[in-house]
Amino acid sequence: MSDADGTERAGSDADGSSADAYDSERAAAEAAAELPEEIREAVPDWDDEYLDRVSDRLLYNYDLERDRPVHGERWEMYGEMRVRNQKQFFHPALSYADHEAEEYLFVRRERRPTVDELRRLVETGHEVADERIVADEEHFGTDVSFVLVCAALSDDVAGFVSGFRERELLKFGYYGHYDVNLVVVVPEEQRLVASEAADVAEAFRLWEDVSEPEEGLLSRFARRFWK
Repeated sequence: MSDADGTERAGSDADGSSADAYDSERAAAEAAAELPEEIREAVPDWDDEYLDRVSDRLLYNYDLERDRPVHGERWEMYGEMRVRNQKQFFHPALSYADHEAEEYLFVRRERRPTVDELRRLVETGHEVADERIVADEEHFGTDVSFVLVCAALSDDVAGFVSGFRERELLKFGYYGHYDVNLVVVVPEEQRLVASEAADVAEAFRLWEDVSEPEEGLLSRFARRFWK
């Protein structure tokens, strides 16, 4: 269910219970059990139950780190995802139209985020893009995504995020583009607001089942760039 400001809340029955009970901890444990041990061991442990459960969803597609400093700020969770699309004739050596897409994900707790703080993060996003994107014919798209996990979400912040879209074309689009994305989530209230292109927001809705979607996070991300 969405509020007027674009914020999404979980649906519930009159007695306050979820209409379709979903045990995210059990689902994450079952999914993680199917992964090779070396992958599970490479994922850090966060001293934060919510971030631990989010990482259980992200580990399939992201390389995750803990306590990553970027531009003088510490991010409790950092992730990178890279996708390469390659068309070829009858043999891999005869490839053409190689395209690359990537995402840089920054997550931290921020008790009461403000619009000014979000605007500052957008500027940081542009700086990250300038530093990391190799602008050439093979680059198609990059996402720089910021997720703030908070205790309270003001109407001003919800309105700013829900109406936000920041895309920059590189060399008029010849070298692709990049998006700066924003997500703010209040786990205790099962409330989340995300900017238009922030596909990663799905991983932070622990109250919803995304363990068996029609398309995985990776395929949705790829399709958004390759369509």
